[in-house]
Amino acid sequence: MSQQFLDLRLETGPFPIVVYALALVALAVLATRRPLRRWLPVQLLGGLAGAGVGLVLAWLVSDVWNSFGVALTPITRLWFALGVGGIGFAIAGLWRARAWRVVLGSASVFLFALAVAIGVNVDVAEFPTLGSALGVSSIAKLALPASTPTPTPTSTAIETLAQSWHAPAGMPKVGTLGSVTIPATISHFAARSALVYLPPAALVAGAPRLPVLEMLSGQPGAPSNLITSGAMETILDQFAAAHAGLAPIVVIPDQLGAPQLNPMCVDSALGNSASYLTQDVPNWITHHLHVLPARADWAIGGFSQGGTCSIQLGAKFHALYGNIFDISGQLVPFRTSLALTVAKGFGGSPAAYAAAAPVALLAAGAPYSDTLGVFFVGQNDTRYGAASVTVSNAARAAGMTVHYEQSPGTAHDWHTVQFALRQGIPILAARWGL
Repeated sequence: MSQQFLDLRLETGPFPIVVYALALVALAVLATRRPLRRWLPVQLLGGLAGAGVGLVLAWLVSDVWNSFGVALTPITRLWFALGVGGIGFAIAGLWRARAWRVVLGSASVFLFALAVAIGVNVDVAEFPTLGSALGVSSIAKLALPASTPTPTPTSTAIETLAQSWHAPAGMPKVGTLGSVTIPATISHFAARSALVYLPPAALVAGAPRLPVLEMLSGQPGAPSNLITSGAMETILDQFAAAHAGLAPIVVIPDQLGAPQLNPMCVDSALGNSASYLTQDVPNWITHHLHVLPARADWAIGGFSQGGTCSIQLGAKFHALYGNIFDISGQLVPFRTSLALTVAKGFGGSPAAYAAAAPVALLAAGAPYSDTLGVFFVGQNDTRYGAASVTVSNAARAAGMTVHYEQSPGTAHDWHTVQFALRQGIPILAARWGL
């Protein structure tokens, strides 16, 4: 499969426009069956019935079954109604139709379904390219650059790194991204490959020590989602280009083990996810990457389930992380149901589960001196918006310096993540002197 085919844009460009246009043309042709007085009312009834089915299906998926763990937006629900309505319109016109109309109607069912998929994808920004939708990754293994060791700077030097750093001639214009294997030596957690982003300043001889951001994707998902759907590499490159090649080193480990799993970032029968993220991963970072050692220069962040992990681990292991970057995190860790969450993740102990809630961890670890909490949530996130307010307020009450912001006009989706990265990375970088 050619790379050009895999790079086909699904959210922008000509492809969505062509699909929408073809769907409209097909609908117009289907509506011309004669006699119109006889068939158009039948097809309209089929379309209305389909629209009703689409709305009910969206309600079941979102509000009853909670299939995706988030509430579907009004736009996505509208796409369900339009798409299934179009399918109902097409099917209603198949009865006793000529062969070419049967072929067109059957093809239109597929076309309307494709239009719905594209429309929903544009709304949530899940798959930017065909390759990302097919799960095909073009991220290669990372070749770690050989760097000349430089002394660990003092806190004064850290604060003035942006002023003291002079980009050498020949420095790459963009950073590099690659996959690495981080052994689970201590935790024995069955993690998938991690991703590492090195900014341009980390790719030259005599590279400065840089701060590090340990970033977690959501569930279901994989580390690559932050790159493909979150556009994180592009956003980091843009930041580095505006700051003489300086940006944080970003490590994206796997906190799940598999797309549909959720160990909830604790050590349990589901796997020692917490130990992996707070021991194995930091140990690997320290031994393989040229990073600053102080807690003020380390951050943990994530989106959705990853955001929940970031506040859980950032609050509990505050001697390691001086910064927390929570994007649309939950109020509590959760796996399918409360009963299953307590049974599988906390040994059946309601008290252990209650103690692992971010608000409880924040209260237990207070006061948090010299800790920055950065919280972002979509303005239209009806399910996790209130949770973000509650947790950020608890962080502020526990002594953290808190930045809370809503992403305008977005929900629990990758538009929110992209907004949060564009706005949040400069906030962290200001603290780091970048």
